[in-house]
Amino acid sequence: MSKVLLIGAGGVGSVVAHKISQTPETFTSLVIASRTVARCEKIKAQIQARRPFPIETAQVDADHADQVARLIALHKPKLVINTALPYQDLSIMDACLEMGVDYLDTANYEPPDVAKFEYKWQWDYQARFRERGLMALLGCGFDPGVTNIFCAHAQKHHFDEIHYVDIVDCNAGNHGYPFATNFNPEINIREITAKGRYWENGDWVETEPMAMHKPFDAVELGRMEIYLMYHEELESLCKNLQGLKRIRFWMSFSENYLTHLRVLENVGMTSIEPITFQGQQIVPLQFLKAMLPDPASLGPRTKGKTNIGCFIEGIKDGTPKKVHVYNVCDHEEAYRETDNQAISYTTGVPAFIGAKLMLEGKWRGQGVFNVEEMDPDPFMAELMVRGLPWVETVDSDS
Repeated sequence: MSKVLLIGAGGVGSVVAHKISQTPETFTSLVIASRTVARCEKIKAQIQARRPFPIETAQVDADHADQVARLIALHKPKLVINTALPYQDLSIMDACLEMGVDYLDTANYEPPDVAKFEYKWQWDYQARFRERGLMALLGCGFDPGVTNIFCAHAQKHHFDEIHYVDIVDCNAGNHGYPFATNFNPEINIREITAKGRYWENGDWVETEPMAMHKPFDAVELGRMEIYLMYHEELESLCKNLQGLKRIRFWMSFSENYLTHLRVLENVGMTSIEPITFQGQQIVPLQFLKAMLPDPASLGPRTKGKTNIGCFIEGIKDGTPKKVHVYNVCDHEEAYRETDNQAISYTTGVPAFIGAKLMLEGKWRGQGVFNVEEMDPDPFMAELMVRGLPWVETVDSDS
C-alpha cells in the first residue's frame, strides 16, 4: 500500500482522488495539492462525505520545481500524479528527479508562450530517469492514454502489422450553456485552433484548422460531424506500432460550438499574444478562460454520452483484418459516482489505473515511457471493472 501526491485539483484530479479513495488495498493515503487550496479542500470534503479515507491538502505553485520538491520531501509519496497544466510537466518532473520519486501525467508538455505540444521535451528526460532508477509514465488519460492502450492491445492480440489507425473522439454531452469547454478552456482552445496534422508513410501531413471533416455514426450517440485534428498520441504511436502506414485523430464538434469559436477567434479572443489593456498586459485567451464556465462546474448540468475509440486495420497471418475497440461513457453516471462529468471521468480513471499498476509492480521500468510501451492486458482488465468498460468488434476477410 502506498501514499501518493496528486498535483492539480480540477475535474480530472477530482476523479483521480475519488478513485484512489475507493481502492484502499493499494493506496494508503492521498495528498492533494494545488495553487488554490480551497479547490483541494472541496474535493476532500466530497470524498469524505462518501467514505472515510486519509486525505491531506497543500498549497503549491507547480511552476516552481523547488516548491514541488519541498512538498515531496514533506510528505514522502511513492508516486506523484500530475493532473495540473501541461505547462508544469517539466518542473514537476524536475522535482521528482531531485527527490527520487516516480511520475505520471495525462498530457504532454507545451510551453505557455507557444501554441505547440510535443513529447520531445519529456522524452529528453529518458536518460536522467533511467540513471536514477525512476519511472515516468506519460499521457495516461483517455486520449492520449486509453487510445494508446487500445492500439497496444490490438497489436498484441490481433495483428502482425497495423497499417491504419483512426482515433475518433465523440461527445454528445449537453451542459446547457451557449458556449463552454469540457476541460481547461486555455488548453482546449489552443488545441482546436491549431493546424491539423496526421502521419502517413513516414511523414507528417499538415492541414488548415478544422478543414477536414466528415459525418460519423457513433454507437449510442448517433450521427455526428468529426474533424481532423493533431493529437499527441499520434507522435508516440507512429513510433511504437509495427508496420504503420497512416494514423489520424478525429474529434466531434457541433456547429454551434464552432460558430462561437470562429467569432472569438476573429475578434482576437483566442490569441496567446499579450496585449496592453488599461496599462496592464493581459493574454486574451487567459481572459476568455476567466469568463467561461469552469469545466469542473459542468458535472451537475451535463447529460448525454461520450464515445471514444480506435478503428484499426492491418494484417494477421497474411489476412486483412479490422478491429474497432471503444468505450461509451455516460455523463450523468460519471457525476453520480465522482461529482464530475464524463470528460473529466474518462481522463481521471485511466490516470488512476496507471498509478495503481505502477504501485502494484505490474507496470515497471526505468526511464520515460508512453503507455503503449507497457503490457496492455492488466490495464484493459482494470478498465472493465473501474467504470470504463470497452467493446470490441472484429472483422477478418476470409
